[in-house]
Amino acid sequence: VQLQASGGGLVEAGGSLRLSCVVSGTLITTNGVAWHRQAPGNLREWVATFAAGGASNVADSVKGRFDISRDVDANTVYLQMMDLKSEDTGVYQCTIMRRGVRYWGQGTQVTVSS
Repeated sequence: VQLQASGGGLVEAGGSLRLSCVVSGTLITTNGVAWHRQAPGNLREWVATFAAGGASNVADSVKGRFDISRDVDANTVYLQMMDLKSEDTGVYQCTIMRRGVRYWGQGTQVTVSS
């Protein structure tokens, strides 16, 4: 199982980015995919999940600004981030659990300048 995250970058506060997580080795319709982030000096925190069955949820801290979606044909999960704030800065990683093993992508850096 491999996850390839991309789409991060440097953006001004109020801007938008869309992150992509391409999954190989398992189907996102079998195992849900989540996004987590970690800012320097902080613990990693959960951001959003798209469950295998189709339900989705985002953390209260990003609700109304972030949206998670998926493309089943591409086996890819997206994180659309809008109205970005400096506190959204961090490394964003996607993750999937398969047969009791959690797999992580390499992460993509998001930097929001104020």
